[in-house]
Amino acid sequence: MPAGLQGVMLAAMLAALMSSLSAVFNSSSTIFTMDFYKKFNPTASEKHLVNVGRLATVIMVALSLLWIPFMSRISSQLWIYLQSVQAYVSPPIAAVFLLGIAWKRINGEGALASLLVGFVLGAARFILEVVYADQALTGFLAFYVRMNFLHFAILMFAICVAVLVVVSLMTPPPPPDKVEGLTFQTPRQGTVADIEGSAPAERGLNLVFTIVLVATIISLWYYFA
Repeated sequence: MPAGLQGVMLAAMLAALMSSLSAVFNSSSTIFTMDFYKKFNPTASEKHLVNVGRLATVIMVALSLLWIPFMSRISSQLWIYLQSVQAYVSPPIAAVFLLGIAWKRINGEGALASLLVGFVLGAARFILEVVYADQALTGFLAFYVRMNFLHFAILMFAICVAVLVVVSLMTPPPPPDKVEGLTFQTPRQGTVADIEGSAPAERGLNLVFTIVLVATIISLWYYFA
């Protein structure tokens, strides 16, 4: 590959990375300021909240810089490192979201239990991978730490789904008015689309597209595996 093209690709990758990081820092500082700090200080002015958000951003950037020396203990390739971290975070969120829109029996207790279990599993894998990066492992610890991060994501997704279903079935179902219009099983009644008879067709089309998308992802994973 020509050196000039390599430079362009590197610049494009860094630009995309910087854009993603800026969005993450902005969202994180907003969540901290509005969902946590403002709860404890409800009389804070807008200017004060803006300054708190800026300070939170600076602290998160500093912590991120301090973490850089540890990144190589997971992978020497930046892209693989980013994807592995996503694999430790995304499965419980995906499980709660997908089952939450597909099944009206899923409740808040099950979602919270699934998210907590996924957090513990992902955090444990991440910490152990950093601690035992240069050490030989055997037994279950080797299986847990050395498993490919994509396979670990699949395993964690299955565990989170199981926890979500079991806990939801063991606790009371959500009230019907809380899930109306939020799942495939509880479409909102009385809308213009329902009156005109187009809502069932739209839901069927969405289901077909969903199945096609899932089948495509599974096929690509199997082909490149």
